[in-house]
Amino acid sequence: MSIHEISTAELEVLLATGARLIDVREADEYTAGHVPGAVHIALGTVPDHVDAFRGDGPAYVICRSGARSMRACEYLAQEGVEAVNIAGGTLDWVAGGRPVITGMSPT
Repeated sequence: MSIHEISTAELEVLLATGARLIDVREADEYTAGHVPGAVHIALGTVPDHVDAFRGDGPAYVICRSGARSMRACEYLAQEGVEAVNIAGGTLDWVAGGRPVITGMSPT
């Protein structure tokens, strides 16, 4: 199964147009710093929250470096959900000088 991947630069453009981003890292990692607008759903809970990934267009999935988000995308694809992995993850987002938000999101 082939999972579509995009760069953090591509993600930045998509977020400006309203793309949905889900961060599958653990709560402490997410709280320490996440991409603005990212919703937190830890990888271990993805099977319990599949519907949160459904919607108009793909769900973009991010983690620390791209490995956990790839696993989430593979699972979601089996469930019939269109999910796109963010290559390089949050590490690449930060390395590109992009902003992060600390704390939990209100959603």
